[in-house]
Amino acid sequence: MADPWQECMDYAVTLARRAGEVVRDALKNEMNVMIKSSPADLVTATDQKVEKMLISSIKEKYPSHSFIGEESVAAGEKSVLTDNPTWIIDPIDGTTNFVHRFPFVAVSIGFVVNKKFLQD
Repeated sequence: MADPWQECMDYAVTLARRAGEVVRDALKNEMNVMIKSSPADLVTATDQKVEKMLISSIKEKYPSHSFIGEESVAAGEKSVLTDNPTWIIDPIDGTTNFVHRFPFVAVSIGFVVNKKFLQD
């Protein structure tokens, strides 16, 4: 029997690659860096742009799914994990590296159903 969530996992890979291109291109440009909770906890306009891009793309394809985004939560949005299919997003995992133009970062996308991570 085919995995009913495989399409979501495949879509996550496609989106991560697309977002990775945005992040890679942004490394070449001027950065707008802001401090979240402490000087070591940074966020950039690219973090916010990539998170919005990922969430809007997923919402378009899966409108009933839920989201927990690192930057949204940091900005005060509530994050409640339910049994609903939920995407957990860190748009630039390694923002400090990104800010210092050290290109070792990742776009992290997790997918949870019934409060359990699915693994590919």
